[in-house]
Amino acid sequence: MHRVAIVQCRMTSTRLPGKVLADLGGKPLLERQLERLARCRRLDEIVLATTVNAADDPLVALGARLGIGVHRGSEHDVLRRYAEAAARFRADVVVRITSDCPLLDPVLTDAVVDALDAGADYASNALEPGLPRGLDAEALWRDVLDRVDRMATSAPAREHVTWHVHAEHPERFVLRSVPPPFAAGDLRLTVDTPEDLALVRRLDDELGPAAGAAELVAWLRAHPEVAALNAATQQKPY
Repeated sequence: MHRVAIVQCRMTSTRLPGKVLADLGGKPLLERQLERLARCRRLDEIVLATTVNAADDPLVALGARLGIGVHRGSEHDVLRRYAEAAARFRADVVVRITSDCPLLDPVLTDAVVDALDAGADYASNALEPGLPRGLDAEALWRDVLDRVDRMATSAPAREHVTWHVHAEHPERFVLRSVPPPFAAGDLRLTVDTPEDLALVRRLDDELGPAAGAAELVAWLRAHPEVAALNAATQQKPY
C-alpha cells in the first residue's frame, strides 16, 4: 500500500499570483505546508503536481531542494495532471491537497486516509459543513482516480479533480464522510487573497508552525478582530 499526497500548485493564481512562495515565518508558504504534511503518519510519500509553464520552474526548484518528487502536466486539466502523477509515483491511494492550505492539520488529514477502507471509493472531511476552509483533505484509490479521468468531461470536473465524484455523479461511487470535529465553517484558513495571507501570518506569529486545528479555531474565536481580516472574502465558485 503506497499512499501518496499529491499537492497541486502553480504560480499563476488569479487573485494572489505567486502566493505559494509568499513568506510565512521566514519560509515559502508551500514549504511550511509540506512540513505539516510530513507530520502525517498515514502518508508514505509527498509529491508536487505543477504545470509545464516556465512560471512554475521555481516550484520545481523548491521540490528539488526539499527532496520531494515533482510532476509537471497540464495547467487547466488538473485531473489529468493528478492521474499522471499518481501513475508516475505508483500510488495506490491518492490524497489530494491544494497548495493554498498552509495550516492543514496532520491529524485531520490522517483521519481522512484512515476512512478510505476497502468498501469505499472516496473519503473527505469536506462533505459535511463545519470545517474551516483550508483544512480539507480528500483520499481516493488510484483506480478510482483513473476511472474518473476516463469518464469526466465537464470543465469543472477536469479542473477540480474530484468534482465528478462528489458533485456530478456521487451515485456512481461509495463516499466516506469524516465529520468535522467542530463547527467553524465560517472561518477561512486558506490563502486566496492578501487578506487571507495576513490572517495566516498572524496565526503563525501567535501560535507557531505546529498549532493544530482546534488550537487555531479556539484562538480565532477568542480574537474575532483577527478572524474579521478575511471574513468578507468570497470563495471563487466552481
